Amino acid sequence: MSDQPRRPRRPAKPYRRPKKDPVRVLAFEALRAVDERDAYANLVLPPLLRKARESGDFDARDAALATELVYGTLRRQGTYDAIVAACVDRPLREVDPPVLDVLSLGVHQLLGTRIPTHAAVSASVELARVVLGDGRAKFVNAVLRKVAQDDLDGWLERVAPPYDDDPEDHLAVVHSHPRWVVSALWDSLGGGRAGIEELLRADNERPEVTLVARPGRADVGELLGEEAAEPGRWSPYAVRLTEGGEPGAVPAVAEGRAGVQDEGSQLVALALASAPVEGRDRMWLDGCAGPGGKAALLGALAAERGAVLLASEKQPHRAGLVAKALAGNPGPYQVVAADGTRPPWRPGSFDRVLVDVPCTGLGALRRRPEARWRRRPEDLDGFAPLQRGLLRTALESVRVGGVVGYATCSPHLAETRAVVADLLKQFPEAELIDARPLLPGVPDLGEGPDVQLWPHLHGTDAMYLALIRRTG
Repeated sequence: MSDQPRRPRRPAKPYRRPKKDPVRVLAFEALRAVDERDAYANLVLPPLLRKARESGDFDARDAALATELVYGTLRRQGTYDAIVAACVDRPLREVDPPVLDVLSLGVHQLLGTRIPTHAAVSASVELARVVLGDGRAKFVNAVLRKVAQDDLDGWLERVAPPYDDDPEDHLAVVHSHPRWVVSALWDSLGGGRAGIEELLRADNERPEVTLVARPGRADVGELLGEEAAEPGRWSPYAVRLTEGGEPGAVPAVAEGRAGVQDEGSQLVALALASAPVEGRDRMWLDGCAGPGGKAALLGALAAERGAVLLASEKQPHRAGLVAKALAGNPGPYQVVAADGTRPPWRPGSFDRVLVDVPCTGLGALRRRPEARWRRRPEDLDGFAPLQRGLLRTALESVRVGGVVGYATCSPHLAETRAVVADLLKQFPEAELIDARPLLPGVPDLGEGPDVQLWPHLHGTDAMYLALIRRTG
């Protein structure tokens, strides 16, 4: 035995309980709801923020940070997954989803915000201790320390294939879109690399909040009195809240005299209302009216001309939202819960018909970033019969000399021009009319006669519109 005296053991450090950070815990809860319940962040986050504010845990800066963490993480999820995959020793599918959510939040703080590296890592590890336990927090710590060794550009050099080898996969990783979505957007947009990169970048930017002053009920000047409010770019009824904010706190919005509505959506309604019709102009139809934004604008425009709007929505709870949006309309209107492919009205009843059909929503990825990961190419086959059925009914519902507007919040060619072309073959007594002159002042509308709006060109969602006149 050695005669050396034993060194005294150091006393064990007392266990330190993890410190709960309300902002990051809330962001984690929102991401889990999106992942577990297929919820949408724009529906999940507001009540969480409201509850936190009411409890006294949050101020405006906390709410802004939580919002950035949730939306920023969702928008760049594909890029962050590729980076995390390069830092773990197992397939990403074998990492528990809650652990991935904590890692993604940490990676976003490291690579997508100005939060200092040490603070980003320590806050993420502390969050992991709170929501995952100490054991998995060590794993989170090890991975994030690897991520922190490079910046975003450096990581993209490492994890994205070269553009010349695989352009679509390169763009998918760099701009965080599924490859099939990149391909579909590129096909619809046309052109070279610059245009598609600008579009994908625009999809990852935080959109402004856009309000609509409903004619006869609110004035644009009233909305421009709000903080950081600017006129819309194209719609005479639009006002942009350039610094975001809580639109529900705007008195005109709270009272239903104004609403939150993307400018592209406003332009679709305005173009249909401005399209020339032959003869009478008394009966208008919104055949897919939920949740009511376009119906409220169309109803107000119809009232100015002495016309009546019928707003139809298949789902009763969404029909209720339409009725709420139209409440207080200055002219007559009616809301019905009806299947637009089997309508209760007679053929040829309407002078103007709008069908903004259900679709993949690929045109609104700025607002619903999680949709890009949720949608699959096979979803197109599910929507196709409904889209064609609704347009067919719309063409049957409009009288000779009247106009149908077919709209989607998707630029995918299978949901836009392919649908219109198929129905025009079945209805030789109908013709496309040029929609471009009905969007005055809006540039870059292509060769027509239909219109495709784009986030990077127009600052709107990627709304599509075809106007069709019934000729016989």
